[in-house]
Amino acid sequence: MAAIMRTMKNWYIKLGVGVFFLLSPSFLFASTLNVLTIKGLIINPVIQEYIEEGIRKTEQIQGYLLIRIDTPGGLLKPTENIVKMLLNARVPVICYVWPQGARAASAGSFIAYAGNILAMAPNTHIGAAHPVIGGGRWEEIGKTLQEKITNDTLALARNIAHARSRPYSFIKKTIKESLSFTAEEAKAQKAVDFIASNLKELLRDINNFHIVLEGDRTIVLHTKDIDINYITFSPRQKFLNAITDPNIAYLLFSLGFLALLFEITHPGFGLAGVSGIIALLLAFYAFQILPTNYTGLALVGVGIIFLIAEAFTPTFGLLTGAGLICFILGSVMLFPHSKIIHLSLKTIIPLAVLAFIWTNFILVKLIQTRKQRPLNGKEALVGKIGTAKTNILRHGKVNVEGETWNAKSSRLIKAGAEVVIKKVEGLRLIVEPLMVTKKEE
Repeated sequence: MAAIMRTMKNWYIKLGVGVFFLLSPSFLFASTLNVLTIKGLIINPVIQEYIEEGIRKTEQIQGYLLIRIDTPGGLLKPTENIVKMLLNARVPVICYVWPQGARAASAGSFIAYAGNILAMAPNTHIGAAHPVIGGGRWEEIGKTLQEKITNDTLALARNIAHARSRPYSFIKKTIKESLSFTAEEAKAQKAVDFIASNLKELLRDINNFHIVLEGDRTIVLHTKDIDINYITFSPRQKFLNAITDPNIAYLLFSLGFLALLFEITHPGFGLAGVSGIIALLLAFYAFQILPTNYTGLALVGVGIIFLIAEAFTPTFGLLTGAGLICFILGSVMLFPHSKIIHLSLKTIIPLAVLAFIWTNFILVKLIQTRKQRPLNGKEALVGKIGTAKTNILRHGKVNVEGETWNAKSSRLIKAGAEVVIKKVEGLRLIVEPLMVTKKEE
């Protein structure tokens, strides 16, 4: 009887422990924290790929993922895709607006809000998430379409807020009123979970923190003494991110055109032509990703074409002036969202000056080439000195550089006299007496 009671007691204990673990949060003892860093970069397809790889690598090792964010915003489609990935991640995702002075603006605020945990460093801010249309066309699309885009963005924000149990009213203000909030203001409105000065402090704060993963699986984080692995951009991602910088894309476009200008004004096809084509192709790739104002892009192109035209049909500066005006106006209009994507005047002005100097340099070289005496062929004989082999008037013969030519002159030239070649007509040279030419000069 006693043995039966002990067996039943052990069974009840095991059943109770099992029920306890079923009804209680489970611990996910990850050994590694993978850290991604988006610092001063625009949200674009390359960033989407970077975060997707980070999530995949973290899920493979069942670790934790932390995304450090400092971005002025970016493109809507990559942002939506990133949010979708974060909401469906099978591992905990911590979004951390860092370092001090950083921001999670516009698209960055959606990404930050979609993390299981949202933390911010002191003196950072989040918000200004009103949607914009690439190329500065927001005011041109009409009120109805503006409302549709805004309402669609609000629906995205509402879904994120519901999934992460954060106040919808907070992110709604960042969209409808374009408001931004400091870390302290966001914490007071319960939009932010933690304020931490550095990663060490953050890991200490989130230790034993409860979160809900995809599939309503509640877990408790264990971040004490966790290994930290920093995932950096691959060489390919670094390169693509570099050329999608507005200033770099603008430089590639302008310098590519100038290289082609040099190539078409010189015989053959060499390094300048190949480099120009490659630069233009890379620039057009960047313009596809960036919210480009194509009117501005056209003006930059027209400006460079005017500069090219000046090199072929000199107009004493008229086309050069028009080209520079178009070039500078187009550059200013190229990326109209000054708060997110903009060109620096430190890039525009030097490049405009370079285009002016380069075009005039090519123009001078062309004029010099046209004035230069030919170095070979029959035309190269003009101006050369020869000796009359016979008397020359209507016809005769001269010796020039060891060759005998038929010759003609408007004046009588006696055999043995020196002559200067004035013109070439077919296989006959038109000559004048050298002494007469010198007197006329």
